Amino acid sequence: MSQELNAAGRQSVLPNAASAGTITLIATIAALGFGLTVLVFFPGYLTTDATFIYQYMREWRFGDWQSPLMSMLWWVIDPISPGPGSMFLLVAASYWLGFGLVGVALARRSILLGIIVPLLGLVPSSFMMLVMIWRDTLFASAWLLAAAIVLLMADRGQTARIVAAAVALVLISFGVLLRPTAFVAAPLLIGYALWPLRFEFRRTTILFLPALAAGFLLIHLVYYVILDVKRENPLHSVFVFDLGGITHFTGENQFPVEWSAEQTALLTSHCYNPDRWDVYWTLEPCRFVMARLERPDDVIFGTPRLTEAWNHAVTSEPLAYLRHRLTYFWRFLADPDTLTYELYRINDPATPLASNNRFKTMLALHDTLKSTVLFRPGFWLILAGMIVIVAMPARSRRAGAFAVAVAGSATIFVLTFLPFGVAADFRYGYWCVPACLVSAAALFAAYRERTPEAPSG
Repeated sequence: MSQELNAAGRQSVLPNAASAGTITLIATIAALGFGLTVLVFFPGYLTTDATFIYQYMREWRFGDWQSPLMSMLWWVIDPISPGPGSMFLLVAASYWLGFGLVGVALARRSILLGIIVPLLGLVPSSFMMLVMIWRDTLFASAWLLAAAIVLLMADRGQTARIVAAAVALVLISFGVLLRPTAFVAAPLLIGYALWPLRFEFRRTTILFLPALAAGFLLIHLVYYVILDVKRENPLHSVFVFDLGGITHFTGENQFPVEWSAEQTALLTSHCYNPDRWDVYWTLEPCRFVMARLERPDDVIFGTPRLTEAWNHAVTSEPLAYLRHRLTYFWRFLADPDTLTYELYRINDPATPLASNNRFKTMLALHDTLKSTVLFRPGFWLILAGMIVIVAMPARSRRAGAFAVAVAGSATIFVLTFLPFGVAADFRYGYWCVPACLVSAAALFAAYRERTPEAPSG
């Protein structure tokens, strides 16, 4: 605590607030960004996953395959604009508020940098994804807003910092409940919320395992104790995907099932698609896999039999497992054909955006840029890692701590898809995009701060 107070004292020589005119200008840019988002994308596109989440809200029944918290939040805000509109407005507002608050905070170091930050919100691979109603965009906007609030209040009084930390922890926890694998990346943001003036290795390391345990416990308590949601075993989709991959690369069946000769041939040669596990679930000619694993008279999916088969396959064929996982992860990071927009119903007259010419103009721009690095998660992962490395010497400064924590959490989050990913859609790495944009700006601000202290962590 004394180190924090000393750091605050050292930074008191810096301007504590941007001018009212600067704040007004930054707020205006962010508001115009929100307005443009609404003009072009409203009411958003209701994706397949979001359709299920909305239907669960209407029927008030919840499972753990999709986030029950998103359904419940949707129920609260749905009267604002029934259907996709309410969730679209929430995501867009959180997104632009996050960029605006980061801009105001960094304007204390550089007015120009503060003005640039909300403009970064228009980077196509960040801005364009706001049209898609996915929990991934809601998750990213929640974590962006959490970090922005802490940054804005980092050098304020103790009461302001405590309130900011409390709000941020709620938003971080909400993000974990939206995307449970994010609990691995949450500790860096949690540490930043608690100690926003500097990033230290020692206390971050001490915090990491307890924060992981707290995240895991939070998911269990909220999902299965408080809400008592139906267990749908989403982790077993990973097992099916891995068993299919190992079967393909070894040429030998790894499922706890005896297949026909024709089915075995399909599994070893044609079924495997590193883009997604759905080939074993909803797509012909290989949907027979899940049909058998979920057969009512002999269910295997969601039972210890599938877990045991996965354990045996991974331990007996580790090279095939690694080859499968690296093949998938490379496709996720670098494939120019990875799914960005899900537009299966865009030509349906019942789809609001079907007749939106402004969206169609934006869609044409998206199609032009889709094959560039802007829509490759690998590019953003590399950029996030570089930001962390370059920001390390400035981690004892307010903006430097922000850059390390935000870019570091994005790096870890994307890396969690190496063992847990089951689809190569761009949306799964989306948090890394706005995280890189704001942390890159913070990195520049960090090196403008005076009288830094040599890091001790």
